[in-house]
Amino acid sequence: MLGFAGLMQATSSNSVAPLAPKAPHFPAKAKRVIFLFLNGGPSQVDTFDPKPMLAKYDGKQLPNFLKTERPTGAAFASPFKFEKYGKSGLEISELYTHTAQHADDLCVIRSMHTDRPNHEPSLFMLNTGSPLSGRPAMGSWLTYGLGTENQNLPGYFVLCPGFPVIGPQLWSSAFLPAKHQGTHLANHSKSEPNSLIPYIKNEKYTRDDQRRQLDLLGKLNATSVADPQLEASIQSMETAFRMQTEAPDILDIRKEKPEVRARYGEGDFAAGCLMAARLVEKGVRMVQVYFGNGQPWDNHDDIMIHQKLAIQADQPIAALLQDLKSRGLLKETLVIIGGEFGRTPVVEVSGLVNVQNGRDHNNHGFSMVLAGAGIKGGITYGATDDFGFKVVDKPVHPHDLQATILNLFGLDHTKLTYRYSGRDFRLTDVEGDVIKDILA
Repeated sequence: MLGFAGLMQATSSNSVAPLAPKAPHFPAKAKRVIFLFLNGGPSQVDTFDPKPMLAKYDGKQLPNFLKTERPTGAAFASPFKFEKYGKSGLEISELYTHTAQHADDLCVIRSMHTDRPNHEPSLFMLNTGSPLSGRPAMGSWLTYGLGTENQNLPGYFVLCPGFPVIGPQLWSSAFLPAKHQGTHLANHSKSEPNSLIPYIKNEKYTRDDQRRQLDLLGKLNATSVADPQLEASIQSMETAFRMQTEAPDILDIRKEKPEVRARYGEGDFAAGCLMAARLVEKGVRMVQVYFGNGQPWDNHDDIMIHQKLAIQADQPIAALLQDLKSRGLLKETLVIIGGEFGRTPVVEVSGLVNVQNGRDHNNHGFSMVLAGAGIKGGITYGATDDFGFKVVDKPVHPHDLQATILNLFGLDHTKLTYRYSGRDFRLTDVEGDVIKDILA
């Protein structure tokens, strides 16, 4: 078998694309996706799932009380007001007044649920389709199935200042070829592109020198027995070589107009949202923007911390939606907003909190917001009970969400498989149904 670099040498030195675009299984509505991950678990009853009954029961024990991960007590009414927005009358909390201006573009899935109430397995489930490590991330599956449009950039970027509890395993390509690995930018708010990606400029060798080195590797690889790890390394070198021409310019958000930067606001998440818009505009298949290091939305002590976090999140999300619309990208760009699970409608009273004004983890029911490519806007889908504790209508598991995302990209989730260790693996494991009612 002719290795990748050998093929590169056998054709022309610049003609081979490490992640050349591939045809989908059927016509696609989405070409790219931005996943805004609010790591830590934002509260659905304080953001996108209003529950008037909580106010009625505030301070009282709820009927049909569910088991929670930590000790919890009485009903805890949301301290935030909800209003109806847009022609659709979508109800959204005062935490997201900027995002609410795009209500008619939003689809709020209020019936998400996941298997476990702790961060690690829930993060793995939403990102890789498995509660355990060792499976490829969704971005890796997308580039495996479709390649990417811009061969001078990786097909899958991850922007996070630090790590979301687990770290690189959340954007790992696992047993898929290494070229599908997510590229993590930990300093994406830095203004100088050279600070974002170390050694993006080779100070020692010219581009012609580097090209000759890669071609030599191609010749050597073509004369040896095929080695997948060697081919993956060469492909990574090829991508790194190509990135030198385009990445510094795209990643430099200083090149945006001052009024555009002002619309996004300040901070890591704002910079990530702006950079995501620039990356998808240049053909990157998937950009995932984590809100911050660790689990910022994990507010066991005091739910009022949500207010401070939302100030950092709301404006950039709204600006991103506005920019994608104005640049003609929203029709083919799927935007996903949410965390690994939700929070309880009852107050946490465990000995682990100093202030008893927060909420515990809730995997029984939470919300996820979608917008853009092929998604019906101005709608809600599914429902939790009167208190926002548990899904009671149209339950959506992460495998269903993943099946729907792949469907928007023209991929049948049951056919996007990779044989490994004697078995055909897929993102949705052996489950998942496309949520047809939210598709335009």
